[in-house]
Amino acid sequence: MRIETIDQLRTLYGFPSEKAIKKSLPELDEHSIHFIAKSPFFVLATGNEDGTMDVSPRGGTPGFVQVLSSKQILIPDIKGNKRIDSLVNIIATGRVGTLFLIPGVDETLRINGRAYISTNQELLERYAERKNPPISSIVIEVEEVFIHCAKSFMRSKLWDQTTQIDRTDFPTIGQILKDQLNTEGEPESQEAMLKRYQGDL
Repeated sequence: MRIETIDQLRTLYGFPSEKAIKKSLPELDEHSIHFIAKSPFFVLATGNEDGTMDVSPRGGTPGFVQVLSSKQILIPDIKGNKRIDSLVNIIATGRVGTLFLIPGVDETLRINGRAYISTNQELLERYAERKNPPISSIVIEVEEVFIHCAKSFMRSKLWDQTTQIDRTDFPTIGQILKDQLNTEGEPESQEAMLKRYQGDL
């Protein structure tokens, strides 16, 4: 049976507890600020005006995402592949969702809100010491923030080293791109890719 209405969903799932509803805050508190400061990685979800969605991984040393106030956070747009899908979507809709992770912590932090792209030099100078400083930044205006429970990470055992696969058991990105693009010649090795990427970190 295809579920097509919210009433059908609520009949199937019921309603959240009062605690689950009240944990959603309109601004950052001391715990969410601490979480951001410790996080080296988050995913950025955006959408275009036609409804096309995109999720982009973002990483750096802990603290690379900076808190400007209880209602604003700053994300450097670190050098990438120039597709700029997330930036294009932000221009289109101005809406974002984020999920912050800390290695070893099963809980995650979710922040949703509005966003814009900035070339404000005072903001960019916060990252002037980077080898590849950003040419723009993303400012998120926080509308909703809450800690997400640990269940998915407990189920997946994501931080458990015994669940990690041997990298040689998985195709290299060079091999994957060769197959997907049907190109000729030898695929780029994992070692060559890592060496090439080092210049862009």
